[in-house]
Amino acid sequence: MQYMLLIHEDESAYAGENGGAVMEATLAGHMKLMEELGAAGVAFSGERLREAHTATTIRYENGGEGTLHDGPFAETHEELGGFYLIEAKDHDEAVRWARMIPIPGNGAVEVRPVWQE
Repeated sequence: MQYMLLIHEDESAYAGENGGAVMEATLAGHMKLMEELGAAGVAFSGERLREAHTATTIRYENGGEGTLHDGPFAETHEELGGFYLIEAKDHDEAVRWARMIPIPGNGAVEVRPVWQE
């Protein structure tokens, strides 16, 4: 079964004097995770997303045409920063992989099964 691992993180963790070092450590953690996924034979894909301020949201009301808004869908401290799409045998395995995702500072990883029929 496929699972989407949605990475929500506080972008401010990458700012300031230590931002570069935090970014390097986080990227190293992602590289390690991808190596381990590959070594375990887990099919996966994933990408880092640009900063939340670069997003455009189309908001719909009552099935209308939709209006464009600058910024993410919801203004929160933790922004959607990236994702993995993995193939896992069950929810527990997906959660085990999700726990290995590096999150500097505050954040969360949302584990959601992909709708498949």
